[in-house]
Amino acid sequence: MTDQTITVRAAVPEDAPALLAIYGPYVAETAITFEYDIPSEEEFCWRIRSVLSKYPYLVAERNGEVLGYAYAGSFKTRAAYAWSVETSIYVARDKKGLGIGGALYRTLERVLAAQGILNLYACIACPQEEDEYLTGDSVAFHTHMGYRPAGRFRQCGCKFGRWYDMVWMEKQLGVHTPGQALPQTFDQVRRSLGL
Repeated sequence: MTDQTITVRAAVPEDAPALLAIYGPYVAETAITFEYDIPSEEEFCWRIRSVLSKYPYLVAERNGEVLGYAYAGSFKTRAAYAWSVETSIYVARDKKGLGIGGALYRTLERVLAAQGILNLYACIACPQEEDEYLTGDSVAFHTHMGYRPAGRFRQCGCKFGRWYDMVWMEKQLGVHTPGQALPQTFDQVRRSLGL
């Protein structure tokens, strides 16, 4: 699927080095992720495989260059949460503002809706005051994409010796009905969506 010159496709485990090159600076230089240590390539490969066993893991490219990625994962493991997912997105830090995030999230939402997912949740690090490690850009992006605030945990994460809040934002994709059919897996819908 394309959005102008950006192509969005399903990730494969072999994408791990390119995706890790995007993610690593977020770990080492920002509080956008509360992860302290950059995962190994092997660990990142495992993460991609784990997500793809049920949910979409998408990569944005332009002319063969990997620009960013987005994926969904279980919101909670109990059966009643089957229609809910947590979404994540990372765009190369020098490629922001080019429509990559929007292209990724629009495609992610299209896939999740086809699967039968109804609720999207984003867990976002949020500063009480912006600093060199964390701004409000992610909250602004999710607001732009139609997410709304659902809750805030104050000073729940410490990174670089500073305390940060975490906010949950949510978006509903479909109508909730009694006897809702269980969602399908990513593999069950990906071909029909051209992924």
